[in-house]
Amino acid sequence: MRRQRTATWNDKSWDDKSWNDNERSGRDEQLARQEETVRRGFWRKLGRLAAQIPFAEDLLTAYYCAFDRHTPTHVRAALIGALAYFVLPFDVVPDVLPILGLGDDAAVLAGAIKLVWSHIQPEHRAAARDALVELTS
Repeated sequence: MRRQRTATWNDKSWDDKSWNDNERSGRDEQLARQEETVRRGFWRKLGRLAAQIPFAEDLLTAYYCAFDRHTPTHVRAALIGALAYFVLPFDVVPDVLPILGLGDDAAVLAGAIKLVWSHIQPEHRAAARDALVELTS
């Protein structure tokens, strides 16, 4: 079983349990549901596939940006939507098909990252590289 992941840098930090009810009160319920879905399934699915998919670092970067408390809500919503598409078993092209199965996931993620590129910080990428090393070692 994977341990709960927490990444920190300088005075910023994020973790999977940092969002409390007061912070959620102003957010859209659908975003909150997708957020929980991503939290539950992301590490499990990525852990199984990390060595096989070429866009694992981008997935991790999107994850860390989406759950960073300093990321604007509209950016979080776009990234969480893309991450939910990766995590959820309902797919346009089933993930069990070799090569093709994760192509649609990569396309959705690439589109989301292109939309929010200016909000992805070097710290998100560094945390993603560190996590990928840990996952693949």
